[in-house]
Amino acid sequence: MKHLITAFILTGLLISCNSSDKTKTTTQETSDTETTAESLSTAIPKNLKAIETNEDLIATSLMAAPAESRAKSKVIGYNMAGEFVTLKEGENEFIVLADDPNKDGFNAACYHKDLEPFMARGRALRAEGKSSEEIFDIREEEMKSGKFTITPGATLHIYYGPNTTYDPETSMVDGAQLRYVIYMPWSTSASTGIPETPSAPDHPWLMNPGTHRAHIMISPMAKDKS
Repeated sequence: MKHLITAFILTGLLISCNSSDKTKTTTQETSDTETTAESLSTAIPKNLKAIETNEDLIATSLMAAPAESRAKSKVIGYNMAGEFVTLKEGENEFIVLADDPNKDGFNAACYHKDLEPFMARGRALRAEGKSSEEIFDIREEEMKSGKFTITPGATLHIYYGPNTTYDPETSMVDGAQLRYVIYMPWSTSASTGIPETPSAPDHPWLMNPGTHRAHIMISPMAKDKS
């Protein structure tokens, strides 16, 4: 009789353990299925549109500016016809240089209006056929002579990526991201304490130290799109 009771108890324990394992397995499978479904839903392509008009160009290029400043920022650059024009008038401290529709990928920049003489000089020298090295040297000498200045702390925001399609609901360009520049003319690592190479991803570093074009570079890591 005692052996029979023991057998019943063991059988009950085995059934209980088996049920528990099945419950855990079922719960895990459900969780895995939900995770897979969530991943698939986020991977569904958005309703993307090609940048085909000046309005598209303005909307996407303004993404380089801070969100609260976009409505009143001035936009300049090449229009869809290849003419360098003012695409949109502005009334705040920012100028947006629109993406050039005749070049591969997307690259728009937003900078403080006090940087316009420096930027305009670079565009003029480039139009003359000067190389990047020649432009650097010429502007270096002109800064030293006082022909123009760069206010320390003036910012440049660059919105860039490999694609030229965008979400018309948000104006975000597919695959684009931001990087930031803070101009600090003539600064060095010794004068600022900022390293000349990034210490880690997302960390600021000083580029072109000791020159007119010394600037703090901040390149945020790309967002995980999975």
